[in-house]
Amino acid sequence: MKDKISIYYDKEGDVLEIDIGKPTKGYCKGLGDDIFEKIDEKTGNTKGYTILGFKKRTEKSLNISLPINLELEA
Repeated sequence: MKDKISIYYDKEGDVLEIDIGKPTKGYCKGLGDDIFEKIDEKTGNTKGYTILGFKKRTEKSLNISLPINLELEA
């Protein structure tokens, strides 16, 4: 994976943002349970995730599943 992954937590809004690579024009697709996938408009590639109510959900458990596909380089 060549793209950098950036993680930002907004404490006031209780929102976790996970971004992959440089920002591009796109849209969000709801995955359920207040989790959204950011998708590049031109390529259809995943550009990140947004998780609403992050702190609230992690007080119960740190298990959050995201459909991430990674390509590892040797």
